[in-house]
Amino acid sequence: MKIIKIKNPISEICKLYKFHIFSISIILSAFNVSAQSVLYYNVETTSVFSSGCFSPFWLTANRYGITSVGNKWGYLRAGVARKKSINNNWKFEYGTDIIIGKNLSYEIFLQQIYADVSWRCIRLSIGKKERPGELKNSNLSTGALIESGNASPIPQVRIEIPEYHDFFGTNGWLTLRGHIAYGWFDDGNWQQNWVADGTRYAKNVLYHSKSIFWKVGKEQSFPLTYEGGVQFATQFGGKIYNYMNYSGENFKMPTRLKDFWNIFAFSAGDGKYDLGDQLNVAGNHLGSYHLSLKWSKEKWSLRGYYEHMFEDHSGMFWEYGLWKDCLVGTELQFNTLGWIENIVLEYFNSRDQSGPVCHDATNEIPDQISAVDDYFEHHTYPCWQQYGMNIGTPLITSCKYNKNHLFRIYNNRVEAFHIGISGSATKKLTYRMMLTKSHNWGTYNIPFTEVRSNISGLIEISYTLRTNGFSGTLSFAFDDGELYGNNKGIMLGIKKCGKFF
Repeated sequence: MKIIKIKNPISEICKLYKFHIFSISIILSAFNVSAQSVLYYNVETTSVFSSGCFSPFWLTANRYGITSVGNKWGYLRAGVARKKSINNNWKFEYGTDIIIGKNLSYEIFLQQIYADVSWRCIRLSIGKKERPGELKNSNLSTGALIESGNASPIPQVRIEIPEYHDFFGTNGWLTLRGHIAYGWFDDGNWQQNWVADGTRYAKNVLYHSKSIFWKVGKEQSFPLTYEGGVQFATQFGGKIYNYMNYSGENFKMPTRLKDFWNIFAFSAGDGKYDLGDQLNVAGNHLGSYHLSLKWSKEKWSLRGYYEHMFEDHSGMFWEYGLWKDCLVGTELQFNTLGWIENIVLEYFNSRDQSGPVCHDATNEIPDQISAVDDYFEHHTYPCWQQYGMNIGTPLITSCKYNKNHLFRIYNNRVEAFHIGISGSATKKLTYRMMLTKSHNWGTYNIPFTEVRSNISGLIEISYTLRTNGFSGTLSFAFDDGELYGNNKGIMLGIKKCGKFF
């Protein structure tokens, strides 16, 4: 793995995030935030040591990209955050995290820098912020399918209703939440340095996402509640270098005002786009449907959930029969401290992808067959990734594992079974355990010669000294199988939280 070194890291951070810093400064000035206000801080250090070709899967996956697939790495992280209610209607929040890493993608980088302004139920969020996947237990789940918390946060301007809100006078029996966001991928320079010479990478690629979720029921009045929703995410714009892996061939994707609307409305591209985007829709679109039922009692709750991922109309509708690709899960939660507080069971399948045949209609063969969805791949953009890690589920193998340094997904036909358990021995001593078994077929275009099985496990113990804000975490993880090899490793983390004026 190539490690990128920068001669003047502080200068580079300022250049990359000058828009963030400018925007947050304007908001701070507008609200006249006092220098005597309370700031919450955190400082932590984490080190990983492992044997084998890679770090064990669960020491790398779903950690917001602050990881390496290599077997020895670590970081020092420091951050501040602040929340304040201006009055009954206005709320304000900002935060930032800086990381100094060893054997990570960069030696120093900003993991988060954001400012949020809320008026009643509406929030404007600007910057780079860690956001967990939808309707999943981020501590125990394998993660949501298209945006899971597996990769570094994407800088964006986001208008959202973050919490369920009653819009129809139903007294809370029917509530909605959702968002619309535009942003940009900030890993262009990293891509250029990491990728193999003469192969495809992209810079200045833009991001768009939107979602709507609804909830039916009130837990305080009746124990059964239903949640559902749909979310979309898109790559568009930017410049593709070594287009189609032809060295020296570059292609500039348009970013006109109408392109922002076309991306929002799933419209086909015009003559400024490549042929694939003219025949289908402009940009690289992904989406997923979410369904969840929860039965809540005073001391426990049981929730079942279902998520289906799609990358075009064939997967979005029942054009090719009932959906076979999905994440199905159940979560049992106990509302009191104990040895077992949460149990998560999940089944994941991505083997179907609408079928094994794909053909765009032509004059010679007018039949359209929109299968081989090839999850997280795209004919133009170098994978659904940020800094080499999948933005969606980590069960599809990220291209950062590719020893040939190509932006290509080599394993997206996967079946997996997963269990996660967490609890407390005491108020200070907590744990979580996860075990995942997967069978992997590669891709339709480049299948593995034999099915590769893999087992990945994690045991993590955390101890918190509540009087002075210190906590420590010790994790042991392993891989066993043909996908990642046989890896064993430990992670040791120490954290200090507190506040100052």
